[in-house]
Amino acid sequence: MGVPAFFRWLSRKYPSIIVNCVEEKPKECNGVKVPVDASKPNPNDVEFDNLYLDMNGIIHPCTHPEDKPAPKNEDEMMVAIFEYIDRLFNIVRPRRLLYMAIDGVAPRAKMNQQRSRRFRASKEGMEAAVEKQRVREEILAKGGFLPPEEIKERFDSNCITPGTEFMDNLAKCLRYYIADRLNNDPGWKNLTVILSDASAPGEGEHKIMDYIRRQRAQPNHDPNTHHCLCGADADLIMLGLATHEPNFTIIREEFKPNKPKPCGLCNQFGHEVKDCEGLPREKKGKHDELADSLPCAEGEFIFLRLNVLREYLERELTMASLPFTFDVERSIDDWVFMCFFVGNDFLPHLPSLEIREGAIDRLVNIYKNVVHKTGGYLTESGYVNLQRVQMIMLAVGEVEDSIFKKRKDDEDSFRRRQKEKRKRMKRDQPAFTPGGILTPHALGSRNSGSQVANNPRQAAYEMRMQNNSSPSVSPNTSFTSDGSPSPLGGMKRKADDSDSEPEPEDNVRLWEAGWKQRYYKNKFDVDAADEKFRRKVVQSYVEGLCWVLRYYYQGCASWKWYYPFHYAPFASDFEGIADLPSDFEKGTKPFKPLEQLMGVFPAASGNFLPPSWRKLMSDPDSSIIDFYPEDFAIDLNGKKYAWQGVALLPFVDERRLRAALEEVYPDLTPEETRRNSLGGDVLFVGKHHQLHDFISELYQTGSTEPVDVPPELCHGIQGKFSLDEEAILPDQVVCSPVPMLRDLTQNTAISINFKDPQFAEDYIFKAVMLPGARKPAPVLKPGDWEKSSNGRQWKPQLGFNRDRRPVHLDQAAFRTLGHVMPRGSGTGMYSNAAPPPVNYQGNLYRPLLRGQAQIPKLMSNMRPQDSWRGPPPLFQQQRFDRGVGAEPLLPWNRMLQTQNAGFQPNQYQMLAGPGGYPPRRDDRGGRQGYPREGRKYPLPPPSGRYNWN
Repeated sequence: MGVPAFFRWLSRKYPSIIVNCVEEKPKECNGVKVPVDASKPNPNDVEFDNLYLDMNGIIHPCTHPEDKPAPKNEDEMMVAIFEYIDRLFNIVRPRRLLYMAIDGVAPRAKMNQQRSRRFRASKEGMEAAVEKQRVREEILAKGGFLPPEEIKERFDSNCITPGTEFMDNLAKCLRYYIADRLNNDPGWKNLTVILSDASAPGEGEHKIMDYIRRQRAQPNHDPNTHHCLCGADADLIMLGLATHEPNFTIIREEFKPNKPKPCGLCNQFGHEVKDCEGLPREKKGKHDELADSLPCAEGEFIFLRLNVLREYLERELTMASLPFTFDVERSIDDWVFMCFFVGNDFLPHLPSLEIREGAIDRLVNIYKNVVHKTGGYLTESGYVNLQRVQMIMLAVGEVEDSIFKKRKDDEDSFRRRQKEKRKRMKRDQPAFTPGGILTPHALGSRNSGSQVANNPRQAAYEMRMQNNSSPSVSPNTSFTSDGSPSPLGGMKRKADDSDSEPEPEDNVRLWEAGWKQRYYKNKFDVDAADEKFRRKVVQSYVEGLCWVLRYYYQGCASWKWYYPFHYAPFASDFEGIADLPSDFEKGTKPFKPLEQLMGVFPAASGNFLPPSWRKLMSDPDSSIIDFYPEDFAIDLNGKKYAWQGVALLPFVDERRLRAALEEVYPDLTPEETRRNSLGGDVLFVGKHHQLHDFISELYQTGSTEPVDVPPELCHGIQGKFSLDEEAILPDQVVCSPVPMLRDLTQNTAISINFKDPQFAEDYIFKAVMLPGARKPAPVLKPGDWEKSSNGRQWKPQLGFNRDRRPVHLDQAAFRTLGHVMPRGSGTGMYSNAAPPPVNYQGNLYRPLLRGQAQIPKLMSNMRPQDSWRGPPPLFQQQRFDRGVGAEPLLPWNRMLQTQNAGFQPNQYQMLAGPGGYPPRRDDRGGRQGYPREGRKYPLPPPSGRYNWN
């Protein structure tokens, strides 16, 4: 969804929804890589039933990664995609279903955004290539060193669009990959796999949601199915909440900003192409053995628990003294609807609502204040009550003026702080920095070899001359406001020396009076007094809100509808919307793949289209040449960066496009005609699956009619089977489309066409929790815990398993630390003893840095009298070095950082007894070394958490 900061805002406001994934890595034995056995229990202490992959979130980072060199060819791209899926599968380990969905032809409302993205990507790619060539020529002219330019065709990411040869080849490769895993991976043994490739219309995530909705409406559906959806888009959170499934988790790669990227010219890290100086590459390692290693680690994955988010939302949205019955499911639906106002893939966000300014919190507060007057909820099963929405919007409109003024004040304050920071940095810079061998280096940054000056006298002379050439400060020199000397007495600085950055001109000035008139004049080129036009904009936006909510809860209401403007109206304009129509044309059909390519591609990407179709994009006499401008304006619209602006592209007229394509349709080859047709889903199973024999009999009988799927053989999945002309069949060789991978000569997997259960066009899928669904146990701390806990300490849930015991020191460890470490007043047994020398044979002590605590290695023969009967202390079972940590510490340390601030007291699981420790045994008093009176060791701390600092 088009809210770049939504996930960051959500994870900060509701931190307990995030759990770090525990990933089991493949091991190597005698140089052979041993894969992970995904049939074993999940190390995350949870078992997932279904895994859904939004494949476009996998395809893009594998084909053109940002933090490592790109694959050299298409075959390497396919292998990278296979490895990425394997890694996800080994983390989640689904037991019933794997659903892989690739974006197909999108609705017309989405095509506008796709068109904007692809035109921008093409423009930025060409500009980057020109800039790269210019910098290369400059560096070589100055005698710099650059590796020889690789002769390869630039990968155009626009090919990741339905209808291209790349996507057709990807579908073939994924069929081979699925068959290979069903034959050879034990974790896939009893799995049902569904592949929805780019020929099936619809966005990938919405094809997944449509499958879930239709299966939920079946009598055999298990309401306690545990779903896991993989994808990085923010709209997946909304879609997961919209299912009303109690067990829904999202897995995504953890975003780490400022990852190092290699330079596109010299392939070195630490600078961009524009800053490349053509320096030779530094040697990495003694023998340059680390030359190909990347400085960045492999990305980690996180789980986003929607059941915990539901807990948070239930607390936040619960309201007392309502004139109607409170329903948490309906409240969550209203929260999802309100999030649409801050942006999505189909509508621009309202000018007064910015996610970074707390827009969602403002909407929720207004919603809670106004809902008493509305008499009910805003939405119901994907349908909007416009009369109640009007009350919310008008309440937002009342504070629009103050929102704009505060935004301006915040921007001025930020700009002022940045200017003062730059002045401080310039004032604190040294007036002269020695160069050559005298250049200062940070500690540890010098190379191992000593630097020797070839001509010391010349180096000293150059340094003196540089020092003399620097301007000196005389007593009569005047100073500027930032403390730096001003040249030529009181002469003003030049404009290019100013600390202020050039700001884009803002002609709207929303913070000044008359902002509404200026907005409509500049953005729509109409006068604000034109009530008819403003009404048209508001009506289109309201239709968009109804369409988007219907899309999320019921499926695509219309394949033809789209918002015909680049900008949104104001919230104060939402007057009289209660009587606006919200129905859509029925029976609409999606575009065909090649038609969509003509609607979203720029002329620079025309090589993916047939020649005669490509000509329509570039021929000056073409009837649709105006759809493909070579250059276009980008309106920053109050933003700072170009990617945040609005691309002012002309909208595609569907009727004109279809009329122009009618003349070139006869030029399509049979292969292009096949790629231009719409397809469906394909289901795969292995020989151990119960459906295997059933599907084999269908192929043996050659049935041409669709056959119902037996739900008892497929975990309750229902739908229709039909024979696949390109099916993968047992005992038939599956040829590898990737030359570096082997053919499957002993195949036992089988595939067949699959179609979801069909419903009438006016059927309404109920947005409720199904009967028989069990809500997961609460994770958050109850608000009345102190009153109802009877003195018990709160035990937070750090992962999926409520019974996981966090690692902590037991009493034996505290006693030992008390004997060997100075604590407080220094009562330890060895507190006054000096440490032995470093070359001590026992090697009990390590040379430590200043201020570092001394923790001697605990030897089994250090105190013979302490060898009492009982289990060995915990520190003798596992290591607890701060820098390394034992294996159980990894998830603990990761998840500890994500807990809510309210959980910090008593963070960890306590045992029975006062203070969280087990009661002391009475028979310990008579043992040697443990007298009842005058202990030589301190008592354990009052909390189960031991502070190492």
